[in-house]
Amino acid sequence: MTRLLLTIALIALPGISTACRPQVASQTTAAAPGGAVAAKYVFITFDDGPGPTYTAQILAILRRYGVKATFFELGMNVRKYPAVTRKVHQQGHSVQNHTYSHPDLRKVSAATFRSQVQSADRYIRAQTKSQPRCLRPPYGGVNTTVRRRAAALGKTIRLWTVDPRDWSRPGTKVITQRVLGSVRNGSTILLHDGGGNRSQTVAALPTILRTLKARGYAFRLVPCSGH
Repeated sequence: MTRLLLTIALIALPGISTACRPQVASQTTAAAPGGAVAAKYVFITFDDGPGPTYTAQILAILRRYGVKATFFELGMNVRKYPAVTRKVHQQGHSVQNHTYSHPDLRKVSAATFRSQVQSADRYIRAQTKSQPRCLRPPYGGVNTTVRRRAAALGKTIRLWTVDPRDWSRPGTKVITQRVLGSVRNGSTILLHDGGGNRSQTVAALPTILRTLKARGYAFRLVPCSGH
């Protein structure tokens, strides 16, 4: 009887071992990527500032929600409102180059291109003590020549993937719906803190940030070394 029980136990052991393997394999596969699954993220960006009114309001909202953003600023506005750019930088946001006076870089000479970018660099650097490494061409105007000239000046071009056209002032609700209806993991959202009346953008921003956070999105600065 003892011998019979021992034989049954030996036959059963391989089956038990095989049944456990899928569980172990599943756990190993889940851990294989190197830890927790990366959170979804987006990049919030603002163009055409700084300005005396709307930039400060946007900074207050970003601070309230604990969000960092990237500001593509115009050199001529940094020259007018240097303290605002300084505040943007001091609050941990990234300040990058949007040219000096917002020309279409596809339509300017090499000398003008260089002047537009380097002048903006100079005014931004004076307030942030940091050299902008990214360039956002006005109007998203990019071609082979623009890319080549930007690279020659040490600039990485950064555009956007979500454009609610807030500059056209379509209404707070429309801006909000356009952003939230188009955003995906890794999206770069284009908004404006300068260049006109941006009250609708300011009004839309809390709902945008609150909803994206509720959807599980984190917020990152646009990758620009030296920010």
